[in-house]
Amino acid sequence: MAQTQCPSYFITTPIYYVNAAPHLGTAYCTILADVQARYRRMMGYNVKFLTGMDEHGQKVAEAAAAHNLSPQAWCDSQAPLFTNLWKKLEISYDDFIRTTEPRQYKAVQELWNRMKETGYLYKGSYDGWYCTPEETYFTETQVSKAAEAQQSEGENLCPDCGRPLQRVKEESYFFKLSAFQDKLLALYDEHPEFVQPAFRMNEVRSFVASGLQDLSVSRTSFDWGIPVPFDIKHVTYVWFDALLNYMTSVRYGLDDAASKDEFAFRWPAQCHVVGKDIIRFHCVIWPAMLMALGEALPQSVFAHGFLTVRNPQTGNAEKMSKSRGNAIAPAEVIDKLGVEGYRYYFMTDVTHGEDSAISFERMEQVYNADLANSWGNLVSRTITMCDKYFDGKTPVVDDTWKQQTSPLRDIAQRMFEPYQKNMESMNFAAAKDVVMELVHAANHYIEDMAPWNVAKDPTRAEELRFILLNLLESIRIAAHLLAPFMPETSHEVLMREGLDPEAELVGGTMIEGLSLDVICAWGGLAGDQPVVKGAALFPRLA
Repeated sequence: MAQTQCPSYFITTPIYYVNAAPHLGTAYCTILADVQARYRRMMGYNVKFLTGMDEHGQKVAEAAAAHNLSPQAWCDSQAPLFTNLWKKLEISYDDFIRTTEPRQYKAVQELWNRMKETGYLYKGSYDGWYCTPEETYFTETQVSKAAEAQQSEGENLCPDCGRPLQRVKEESYFFKLSAFQDKLLALYDEHPEFVQPAFRMNEVRSFVASGLQDLSVSRTSFDWGIPVPFDIKHVTYVWFDALLNYMTSVRYGLDDAASKDEFAFRWPAQCHVVGKDIIRFHCVIWPAMLMALGEALPQSVFAHGFLTVRNPQTGNAEKMSKSRGNAIAPAEVIDKLGVEGYRYYFMTDVTHGEDSAISFERMEQVYNADLANSWGNLVSRTITMCDKYFDGKTPVVDDTWKQQTSPLRDIAQRMFEPYQKNMESMNFAAAKDVVMELVHAANHYIEDMAPWNVAKDPTRAEELRFILLNLLESIRIAAHLLAPFMPETSHEVLMREGLDPEAELVGGTMIEGLSLDVICAWGGLAGDQPVVKGAALFPRLA
């Protein structure tokens, strides 16, 4: 099947601010999208996975000034921090966009010109509250409610981050966001899948139903941004710029035939993965912008929760921050768990739609129980028995074995549907449970069948072959299903079974029209292949 014949699956992360280095939450969001992208490739989709950096706005300009650099020089210095970490964490992105690139400049200028034609744009003056760290405007009502909740006296604090707000008064262009209130509410009614997980819909709907105000979409008090093409003393409000990156990546606004074909094939996106703190931008402002332009809306926005840490004094879960002294750097987790262990822990022991508390103690528990004692141990014991009892090879495969029943075959034949359902709903913990049921059953199968005793009786050679083939096939299937989480480990496991990982996975892309469900059908094992024992996949943590 040619790649162009495959359906498109376009998934994105937010583009990340460059006012600071990527942190654990940034990496969490990016791995979340990467696992889904890898899974979709294995299911036969033509995937485009986009991530990148948000380089404009007042916050970035201030960060640059604090380091005695121009904004562009500051952004250039930050880019390797992201790309190097993504490479280390095995992020399989297809495009890394920077909002200072010429393609984004051109797309944003096209946005302004088209918005001007729509009638949803007007010039006025903004006089209100602004949070620079969040790059967000707030109404008097929002600020008053926040003051009551925060019990702050004499100081207006951001309703989202709790930091001091600035009073901003400047000439501005406004987007008529208020005109889209009814259309947005109709969108949520007709497409409840637009906001994921489902419980996040209440927050979005309540915000819109309470009334929308027109949005200031340009600034004149600083110049670090893309200028408004018909009024160059104005620069684009950072979110009006940033949200467009998703369409810029698929050649929005370009007139050549190849660009038009690419845009028609890729847009709309299937999934925007974002943090819950920016859900309003993606589920309110972004669809309203697209409605104004007459463009198709993305199919869904998946908002993940925050990673929190347990305060040892109070026992309460707190959001990580440098100011609290509880921030954990990605490098610390990699040093403890390795890259594959890092990916596995955050993707399978965290409830992705909700806030989740993490700890090094829990990381060690999960690593030892699932990876060292179960998955790694199963692979090691099985390969060792092949080496010992079958002269360093896997047993010969025949139709008789494929047709015989076994508890492992029974589990394998009913596991793909729940695995698929959970993977596609971002319920990665439940998808992992489906796979680990087979892994745990295979470990129990070894104990129940006691192949070391069977091997002592030459008359039971066929039984021994049957046992090992069942174990090897269970490992092969589990390796494929765990590949979106731990691609390098799955590659290694298949190689140790004497299989060609490239022929099996092709780097996580479907082969010869075969998608993951077909590859994972029971009986696909190639026997009589040399095995490789190798070192422990996951050495136990002390």
